[in-house]
Amino acid sequence: MDVRSLQGVLHFYGENDSLPRSKLENFLHLITSRRPLSIDNAGNPLGNVECMSMPELLSEFGLGNVSQVSAGQLELMCPAILTQVLIPSCPANTQTNTQPINHEVWGYGFLAVTIINLAALLGLFLIPFTKKSYFPKVLTYFVGLAIGTLFSNAVLQLIPEALGFDPKADNYVEKAVGIFGGFYLLFFAEKILKMALKVESEVRHGHGHSHFPPMEAADVTVTSFSNEIVINSISNNITANSNNDITSDFTNNPNEKSSLPNNSPDHGQEVNFSLSCRWLRGERVSNIKTMAWMITLSDALHNFVDGLAIGASFTLSLLTGFSTSIAILCEEFPHELGDFVILLTSGMSVPQVVCFNMLSACCCYLGLMLGILLGSSFAPNAIFAIAGGMFLYIALADMFPELNNIMSGSARGTKDKVIFFLVQNGGILSGFCIILLITLFAGDINLG
Repeated sequence: MDVRSLQGVLHFYGENDSLPRSKLENFLHLITSRRPLSIDNAGNPLGNVECMSMPELLSEFGLGNVSQVSAGQLELMCPAILTQVLIPSCPANTQTNTQPINHEVWGYGFLAVTIINLAALLGLFLIPFTKKSYFPKVLTYFVGLAIGTLFSNAVLQLIPEALGFDPKADNYVEKAVGIFGGFYLLFFAEKILKMALKVESEVRHGHGHSHFPPMEAADVTVTSFSNEIVINSISNNITANSNNDITSDFTNNPNEKSSLPNNSPDHGQEVNFSLSCRWLRGERVSNIKTMAWMITLSDALHNFVDGLAIGASFTLSLLTGFSTSIAILCEEFPHELGDFVILLTSGMSVPQVVCFNMLSACCCYLGLMLGILLGSSFAPNAIFAIAGGMFLYIALADMFPELNNIMSGSARGTKDKVIFFLVQNGGILSGFCIILLITLFAGDINLG
């Protein structure tokens, strides 16, 4: 078959005189589905040859990292592709992760980002519940869920895609489960040993007598990504205003002293609305602490990278896109909850926090659009590599210490520690199982 004949194939199946990698998989599936079902090993010289997946075929010809196959490259691969027809081990009904069409990528991508941003705002409405005795356990579960989904999404999907091979090839899923098993085994053993040694130490020093005063349930300390924050102080502020709408200003009543920190010389005076939008009630923008701006800017950058990963994932397949979105959704809830508390204690009013959170959320949409454009036109391997490293860092360097700090600041006895330990395990394991099931059954899930 000469190049001119292949150009007709590219014109029909491809775009811009080239064949995208995902459409090449569809082309291979179309060829193998046309072979007779009567082909078997008897008298077949290729009866003992193993069927190669498309990533393996591309790697065989040094094209493992390409996203577009030209006519010359397709001519080079044609003998191997046609050979697949005669290999009995190549099933005629192989399920492939077909590339979603353009409007599906954009539609599902914007839907996922919108749900993530709305779920992040949920943390603002949960701040009044931070004084409840059960809240640290609920937060612990969500942090564990975030660790499980981020870690498993990086190991099971993003990293293998960045390296250019199918996660289901060469028993990679089993090996990835082994990676998680090694991490979880050390986590489990460390927690058991620490609890056992703590109980033994308490017995030796006087039947559980503590050298420190017991913590009250209201003094629950939660570590955010950038600072250690005390929920109790802000909870008192929210509780004092519980009769008002959640979007009302904490300093709305001029007869009451504001419970939020205010280092402004104009404290207690009426806010000058001429310097800011009238609906953004609260401190002047110039009086808001620098920490609030740093957190807002870091959130904007974080959201941009999240959107980039979501966009690139949806261009690969809808299931990969939803898997990445689930991991980011589970991570955003505890992250934004901590950020909301810091922003409120830094001098922002609730409407201001919502406004600036929405501005940083817009960066997620910008990242989504750039990720879709790059993933559709170029190889998204670099994006997957960056996102995989970012997910591992957030899970192990940020979220994991936070998981430990919530337990150490809230558990007041052996029974509490055991409960927190079980909740931690439930969150991590459920997050891992969600992504694992999506990876294993991606070919059997039809989204329409």
